[in-house]
Amino acid sequence: MMTTPAPVYKNPPDKRQRRMRFVRSILDPRAWLHLLKMVNYYNYGHVVPLREMTLGRQSNISFDANFTNPHNIVIGKRVRIGSRCHIWAGPLQGRIRIGDDVLFGPEVMLTAATYDIGAGEPISEQPMREGDIVIGDDVWLATRALILPGVTIGRGAVIAAGAVVKTDAPDFAIVAGSPARIVGERRLPDRPDRSRNTRPSP
Repeated sequence: MMTTPAPVYKNPPDKRQRRMRFVRSILDPRAWLHLLKMVNYYNYGHVVPLREMTLGRQSNISFDANFTNPHNIVIGKRVRIGSRCHIWAGPLQGRIRIGDDVLFGPEVMLTAATYDIGAGEPISEQPMREGDIVIGDDVWLATRALILPGVTIGRGAVIAAGAVVKTDAPDFAIVAGSPARIVGERRLPDRPDRSRNTRPSP
């Protein structure tokens, strides 16, 4: 006969236990070593790349965005890059070019290089295949979209959350799914011509 296990309840630490835990953390050299590793990662993945890439004016980049091979990255004007985005250009020829007024949601990834997957040797030792990524003006890349090497995203396109984009997306396309496919078209409302003076003559 099966017996029902006794219920288990969380036992939160009291004030004294929390203080002791804090003191042990401060005195533990492994915590400080990990902190130095985090600073090093932030420096080579964010601080240094911002100085080495081509970055347009009025762009807004989240503090925890990560970049690889910044010499192959060109970012246009007024681009907004959300939290934990990864923009990885190729080590040699895989360039990433991002147009103006592009919006990145959180955790979007662009990678212009990937490994071959042939049998006979470990993946990490296989040669890399590179391909340029081009993102047109006024594109929205929603949360956790993945753009793979060799893809061009046309002007005004919308890439849905979680989409895995392996092929080009035309201008103003709405793309979703894994693998991604076109599910709609973005239609822009007609706007009045502001260059004309429409006030009536006296």
